Amino acid sequence: MSATDSRTTGRPVLPSLPAHGQVRRLALTGTAGVVGRCRDHTRQALLDWGWLPTDDPDQQARADDILLLVSELVTNACRHANGPDQLILHATGRQLRIDVLDGVAAPPQRRVPHRPGQPGGHGLHTVALLASRWGTTARSDGPGKSVWIEIDLPAG
Repeated sequence: MSATDSRTTGRPVLPSLPAHGQVRRLALTGTAGVVGRCRDHTRQALLDWGWLPTDDPDQQARADDILLLVSELVTNACRHANGPDQLILHATGRQLRIDVLDGVAAPPQRRVPHRPGQPGGHGLHTVALLASRWGTTARSDGPGKSVWIEIDLPAG
């Protein structure tokens, strides 16, 4: 399902996200099954936006990265903030922003030094490696925070 740019090298061109922007929200409670629900919600958005299914390995790898990042953010909210309240996907042209909102104001902390051989403490390091940008923002609708990532899509 990938397009090919015949004007240049014939390399596959990754589709862009909805040009005028689109927001998808998923309200959440508790922690049971929430990681899978968020991955499924995100996967469905990628399907709707024409990112999946694909035969292009670069596009598949980026979609896999997006699903992994959602899993990491939601898992952190489950472990450190009693679970997320909401997942928000905001797609515009060549960028995808993902927000995971929870009710705990304390920002996430990266484990320093990172210890690759030990269990746990890898989530935010993975986020820092795969996301174009990430951070936290205090919620304007009540107590808590949004942990967000932005993913820039490669130019076609």
